[in-house]
Amino acid sequence: MSVGIVGWGCKLPKNRIKLETIAEVWGADAPSYKKGLLLYEKSVPGPDEDVITLSVTAARRALDRAGIDPLKIGALYIGSESHPYAVKPSGTTVAEAIGCGHDVHCADFEFACKAGSQAMYVAASLVKAGEMDYAVGIGADTSQGAPGDALEYSASAGAAAFIMGKKDVVATVDYTHSWMSDTPDFWRREYEHYPQHAGRFTGEPAFFRTTMGCANALLEKSGMKPEDFDYCVFHQPNGKFPQRAAKMLGFDTKADSFLTGWLTPWLGNTYSGASPIGLSAILDVAKPGNKIFMVSYGSGAGSDGFIFTVTDKVTELQNKAPLTRPQLDEDKRYLSYGQYAKYRHKILRNS
Repeated sequence: MSVGIVGWGCKLPKNRIKLETIAEVWGADAPSYKKGLLLYEKSVPGPDEDVITLSVTAARRALDRAGIDPLKIGALYIGSESHPYAVKPSGTTVAEAIGCGHDVHCADFEFACKAGSQAMYVAASLVKAGEMDYAVGIGADTSQGAPGDALEYSASAGAAAFIMGKKDVVATVDYTHSWMSDTPDFWRREYEHYPQHAGRFTGEPAFFRTTMGCANALLEKSGMKPEDFDYCVFHQPNGKFPQRAAKMLGFDTKADSFLTGWLTPWLGNTYSGASPIGLSAILDVAKPGNKIFMVSYGSGAGSDGFIFTVTDKVTELQNKAPLTRPQLDEDKRYLSYGQYAKYRHKILRNS
């Protein structure tokens, strides 16, 4: 039996902040940021939301779709660069919260923004190897950007969870490929609250070189071409980078095949959750037989690539949990910069 996704779920915060609201505080030119980054607003986690709470909700929604006993899950992995604890796993809390029991292999993954796809890759590989019936891979972040820094305009929050299995698969994992190099375009040292980045260096020698390296190798391995796919999704640090990457490969960026998973202009960069959340939006509307091309990216630097084929099972499960796009577009709560700064602990009350 083919290995693939048997359930998926997404959780996005309701809070938002517009780019104009951030730019006004720092005297920046909001239109130039919006044009240069192709961003309009971003999600903001509430005071009671973190990687663990977002992951729990996303995983529960994946279970609602999969319809499996959580005690059958043999592994649970969370990829993030904003785990709540420096020393204490997020995965154990999430596994207990969703009812996995104690006989579970848990690990927290880090690899900048591709930690979520790493979790998916390892979960699928363990099921394929016959080590367990089901494994969960989650990409989640509540990313931070220093006040006034370019990252503050994009760093956002969200989570997507995927249960991998062999029975009642909704999207088979047909091909995978990973590509990496030692490219220091983005980093955060121990005890530092905000990450640093290498500005324009994060583009050509980092994101594009790595994404193209993985994508082209995946196409060569599969013997497929961009026109063979119904959907594509890439890492989304801003609105322009995934758009340009898709064009470089030959995908139509004006078609639904690209637009369905392109969420960053209204969501922001959810880091480890970016390409997985895009994939969840695609699975929400995909039809049997559709082919999906996915390539993540994480600074440091690396990409994981997947080719999925959607099965007949998908239409039975799409409406068994909240869809991704309505979470993005509806019931939003816009924050002032003061509220946003308080929620993100940019300002602290004296003890």
